[in-house]
Amino acid sequence: MKNITVKIDDETYRRARILAAERETSVSAMVREFLENLGAGTDSETEQARLAARRKRLQKLWDMADARQQPGPAAMKSREKFYDEELR
Repeated sequence: MKNITVKIDDETYRRARILAAERETSVSAMVREFLENLGAGTDSETEQARLAARRKRLQKLWDMADARQQPGPAAMKSREKFYDEELR
């Protein structure tokens, strides 16, 4: 196995460390995984799927917000209840 050195700015490194901690891995492991998947296209496909799912959730949120514009007691939910019930 080869070792490489990569120079990045402090803020990028800080964000990478936070992300690695959230994923319970290391920055080195994330870089290794990225490079291993570079030619396979899996990282790009995973990112596209994640973005598509996010767009779908946002569209649902927008649709629900539009529906709440209708007058009446059913549209008058608290923000907390709205998030609890609708965004699961």
